[in-house]
Amino acid sequence: MGVAIACFLAAFILASLVEYWVHRIMHWYPKSFGKRHLDHHRRNEGQGVVWEFLDYIKATVILIVPMFFVSFEAGMGWLLGSVGYASFSAYAHQLQHENPVKCFWMIKMPVHYVHHKYGQWDHNFGLAVDWWDHAFGTYKSTDWVDDLERSRPNKGFLELRWF
Repeated sequence: MGVAIACFLAAFILASLVEYWVHRIMHWYPKSFGKRHLDHHRRNEGQGVVWEFLDYIKATVILIVPMFFVSFEAGMGWLLGSVGYASFSAYAHQLQHENPVKCFWMIKMPVHYVHHKYGQWDHNFGLAVDWWDHAFGTYKSTDWVDDLERSRPNKGFLELRWF
């Protein structure tokens, strides 16, 4: 059980790091690596939680399978950590586009929302967490709550686009 828990945590943390760097690289090479990402910035909306999840999990399947060669317990921990982070990230990404005030786990501000709202091409790359922005010096604190956020209807945590 200890191996599964360790693998779950390692996969969860590694997935957040990979997500941060992939998003950052999309900003370094926007025309070649991130055409879809450029469109995402133009539209400023998520695809829906399910479609975001499928995009994230497709990219991680190749990293999940090898852990089952270590052991079934390691593979299951890695699988659950990867799927858990992909689910959390897809939800957090959509939530930041539709109801950013609900992102209570990011104490100061929802970094992805601020990244879009203020066109921060060089800052705030986290989608679900802000750890790596702090660690790599790309976190840019911004006073983000204005009339737009105050005028939004108070929707629940599950009232967002799922498909």
